[in-house]
Amino acid sequence: MSSASSINLADLDLFSQGAPWAAFRELREKSPIHWCEEEAPNSGFWAVTRYHDIVKVLRDSETFTSERFTNLEEVDAEQEQARRSLLETDGSRHRALRRLLQGQFTPQAVSVYETFLRGLTATTLDNALAKGTFDFVTEVAADFPIQVLAKLLDVPESDTGKLIDWGNRMIGFDDPEHADVLISDPDSEQYRLIPFRSPAALELFAYGDELARERAGKDGTDLVSVLVNNPMSDGVPLTERDFHTNFLLLVVAGNETTRHTISHTFNNLLQNPSQLELLQENPELIPWAVEEFLRFASPVYHFRRTATKDVELNGQLIKAGDKVVTWFASGNRDAAVFDNADVMDVLRNPNEHMTFGRGGPHMCLGNALARIELRVMFEDLIGRISSAKRVGEIDFLRSNFVHGIKRMQVEISSR
Repeated sequence: MSSASSINLADLDLFSQGAPWAAFRELREKSPIHWCEEEAPNSGFWAVTRYHDIVKVLRDSETFTSERFTNLEEVDAEQEQARRSLLETDGSRHRALRRLLQGQFTPQAVSVYETFLRGLTATTLDNALAKGTFDFVTEVAADFPIQVLAKLLDVPESDTGKLIDWGNRMIGFDDPEHADVLISDPDSEQYRLIPFRSPAALELFAYGDELARERAGKDGTDLVSVLVNNPMSDGVPLTERDFHTNFLLLVVAGNETTRHTISHTFNNLLQNPSQLELLQENPELIPWAVEEFLRFASPVYHFRRTATKDVELNGQLIKAGDKVVTWFASGNRDAAVFDNADVMDVLRNPNEHMTFGRGGPHMCLGNALARIELRVMFEDLIGRISSAKRVGEIDFLRSNFVHGIKRMQVEISSR
């Protein structure tokens, strides 16, 4: 019997040292549509680990819906109504929500931030590198994208610490260090109607409400003003609940994934010094290298869909109502698509990674912003490094949802 049969991607211990790349490989090769048992009240899920199977699921929202939610937690109708955001909608409502926000995230729209980003990057790196030895996550990776988010929301720099804290507490719903109440704890039932079952969401809602009151009826162009003042193209007004859940989504998605991609990328470059040297000697390669940074980091492990009818996927019968979980991180290492998939290659071309999804209606809205943030950060950082090494072990987030780094001590000498 294949050892793949014993792999359970619901087991958080499997992710204690970061991504279980060997387990993903085993599943791709021997059990690409793999059943994973879960503890009650959840009922288990199908893990989809091959690139092309993931694409099929993502592009067929009629058969594999997001409406039943996109995390592993199984929610009832009341929770669905209370917690639904852009992520958990399909069809015309999804298109309307996306249309409301997408103008702020086009490549042309985000390009105006480049001068700001270069100044911000310089300040962040000046402060960090002056210390010589420091926690890369705190001093660089967490500091940089949250400042960008603060500009998009038009909130003061002094509020960024609160935004980071709220994000940590929500995304860390499985990590005892970060979660106020673990999502698996019976005490979380009192928070069942708020995202991630996290009290931090209530604090973030209150913060967003204050911003909304200040900006309602005015002509601001920040993301809060766009949400509260612009009409919905489907004619269905944005409710207070809609504002809450989508404001929360912007705060979490606009910070967490870029932050972890920056951390992983720097670690990956330290582990692949020839790639770092290549980019130092040829900085013009960095804009394209960003695609490999994204593939190799895979900051989000998975997103879930739910089958709306009985369907066969790669020879496996999936029943209506079954959870179908697409493992982006696994798809990004699929040897059927990427030659030497486990090797970091900043010259890789083509590089059609699925870090932002791969087609379909739910392609990441902020992908252009993430790309410019990564490009600007590493154009500056790579050019400054004389020598660099990691000091000690990485402290990974306890999660099978976000491939996160909590702490990573480094020692850097500047040129």
